[in-house]
Amino acid sequence: MAESVVKRLVGRKLVEIKDEARARDVVRHILSENFLAEEKIETEVTALLMENAKLIKDSASDYKRLFTLAKTKLARERGFIL
Repeated sequence: MAESVVKRLVGRKLVEIKDEARARDVVRHILSENFLAEEKIETEVTALLMENAKLIKDSASDYKRLFTLAKTKLARERGFIL
């Protein structure tokens, strides 16, 4: 994935890269951090929804919809773009 991102950036002449291997490493690191941050948000949302499982069940709300709403809210609060 990192290689593809670097190729597109160079191909579209959006960046000028002297060391493509280093650029791939940087992009790989950024992507990894991004995936870990999203995973952390998902874990927190799951825990939050599990704490309120009875309320969710009693309200007949859709778990997936609530998960998406809570995840979006947490991400927005943390300045994370999904």
